[in-house]
Amino acid sequence: MPTACINHPDCRIHLKSERLEVQGRNEQTQRDEVLREIPLRDLDRLILVEGVQITSQALAALLRANIPVNLLGWNGQFLGGFHPAQNQHGLARLRQYRQTLDPAFGLQMAGRIITAKLYSQRRVLQRLGASRGASKEPPAAVAADVRRLTSPTADKDDQSLLTSAATDAEDCAPIKDQESKIENDLRWLDSLFASLKTSRSIDELRGYEGTATARYFQAWATFLPAEFPFERRSTRPPLNPVNACVSFGATLLYTESVAFIHAHGLDPALGLLHATENGRWSLALDLIEPFRPVLVEALALDLFSHQILNAQHFEPRNGGVYLNEDGRKKFFLQYERRMERQFLSESVGHRTTLRLQLENQAVMFKAALEVPEKFEPFLTN
Repeated sequence: MPTACINHPDCRIHLKSERLEVQGRNEQTQRDEVLREIPLRDLDRLILVEGVQITSQALAALLRANIPVNLLGWNGQFLGGFHPAQNQHGLARLRQYRQTLDPAFGLQMAGRIITAKLYSQRRVLQRLGASRGASKEPPAAVAADVRRLTSPTADKDDQSLLTSAATDAEDCAPIKDQESKIENDLRWLDSLFASLKTSRSIDELRGYEGTATARYFQAWATFLPAEFPFERRSTRPPLNPVNACVSFGATLLYTESVAFIHAHGLDPALGLLHATENGRWSLALDLIEPFRPVLVEALALDLFSHQILNAQHFEPRNGGVYLNEDGRKKFFLQYERRMERQFLSESVGHRTTLRLQLENQAVMFKAALEVPEKFEPFLTN
């Protein structure tokens, strides 16, 4: 059990020996009783929804065992967390502060992250398009050259590779219908990779990322069931069930990244692509970008397409639409399965999980503070 999510707002968590004892009302018997016992040795992280009570003894035992605790609001907002106290990383943080202020370092890291995110968006659309007769595999040149651009050995001359790759994608992809919307979107995304490489500022990168993401969501939304329309992203508040799921999934991913960054001794507030500012963990937002299309958006689409979630799993509150308790339970179960599912990664060359790769982003970013070439963003197969 790498992650436990206590979702019922009336639960109480106590420490009993080396186990967490979760007490609450049994809906069948209508009596207060022990609902679950969780051995600390089986737990990597704990997520609590507001309203859940936890004793100081249980919290202390979790922190001693290096188990982070994250607290979510009723609307899925990340309220904060408890992380084990560590003081072995002062020099790493000093390097991080210096590098964050270095424009060249920031542009290099942000460029790799956005390139990887756009490739993830392309792969999601390509896989969805396969069901409509679009190309079943991305052109080999595009896949190979994106991996090269996000690798430490990329140089300025590599932009010519992607310029030709985009042409190859247009000429060689097995298009059955030249007017196919999905194929046009894929070719358009292919054409952006060279522009990313020649960007001269982080603001320019943000512009390409924003334009690409808007078009990506337009294409992605066409695969949703008709009863769950999606016109645009809305976050505070989410205005429909699709936005509620995308926001909740992004929050779960964000909280995990914050915990991993803390665990490896860095300051998650110091961002590059997302500017450092009060009120958010900007580095965590940076590092999760390549994961969002293949985890958050792909998962939301599956939940609606396979009718795991329906209208009964949402509720209107405070001017928005949010997952209710049962909806959060179903969402979290599927999220956890995806995070722990093993796959053979073409990028790292061995079997891994999305959760391991998310933690590895923090590890590599820390190493890159001394040797920038050591950071390679997550690339989906």
